[in-house]
Amino acid sequence: MSSFKITLNELDTPVKVLFTGYLTTVAVGYLFALIQILFTHGMADGKFGLSIDDIVYSYYGNRSGTVLENKLEGSMKGKASEQETFKIIQWVRDGASQNEFVNQGIDKIIDAKCVMCHNEDAATIPDFDEFENIKELTMEDEGATFSSLTRVSHIHLFGISFIFMFVGLIFSFSTTASSYYKSLAIGMPYAFLIIDILSWWLTKLHPMFASLIMLAGGGMGISFAFMWVVSIKEMWFMEKEWFCKAESACKQRAKVVFNLLIKSLKFIRVTVAPKGLELLKSLFAKVYNKMK
Repeated sequence: MSSFKITLNELDTPVKVLFTGYLTTVAVGYLFALIQILFTHGMADGKFGLSIDDIVYSYYGNRSGTVLENKLEGSMKGKASEQETFKIIQWVRDGASQNEFVNQGIDKIIDAKCVMCHNEDAATIPDFDEFENIKELTMEDEGATFSSLTRVSHIHLFGISFIFMFVGLIFSFSTTASSYYKSLAIGMPYAFLIIDILSWWLTKLHPMFASLIMLAGGGMGISFAFMWVVSIKEMWFMEKEWFCKAESACKQRAKVVFNLLIKSLKFIRVTVAPKGLELLKSLFAKVYNKMK
């Protein structure tokens, strides 16, 4: 029985427009997701730009201070004046009593600078109309809670896997790379996604796993960018002299990129994974010994 094969270059223009519209929209969404990370996790240490410290503070916590202090000096820095910030921090360090909350005028600062976002309509952040919610933030900063990690983990696993399913489906019609390399490119985002989510939980237990989160995030980004560029190229620029022809050096360049990605995966499997497992075993052993 003869096989029927569709290639991106041979698709009708309406289908190309459909695929291109989806890829473009997802790429813009990816860009805004990166910007959102920079302005949330990237400000955890009070400095713009994503670092290992930002990852540690976001998931493991900055246990040298309270949640409220670290937020005022980190991602919420500049939301209140320096004098107001100092006043709130001083109240926290003095015991964060409800009487002093009113007597020192902390309630007025919260109402003026915080309640506009932290109110009952905000589903994912604490409601500062209730003193108990503010009081909880005056405890030691232990990073993300297990309940929040559970909620965010299943959202990311379902949502991002759907995005990569359609991106991978479009890319599967490409001809730049062989079936072997296409299979690697399509499968890598899922592997990195699972590693990324697991790394959140591991970093919650111990900060040494924070670098694994950045590695997994970078791997997903590289995989997405490669599939996106190849798909767009084959749909619209396959026969363009200035870009790349079907049977040209593009295929060799694609193999080079794929080889780099494969070497990265081998490095993770041979070097990073065994060390990570050993560290995880030692961590669990410490936890077990403390529980005995």
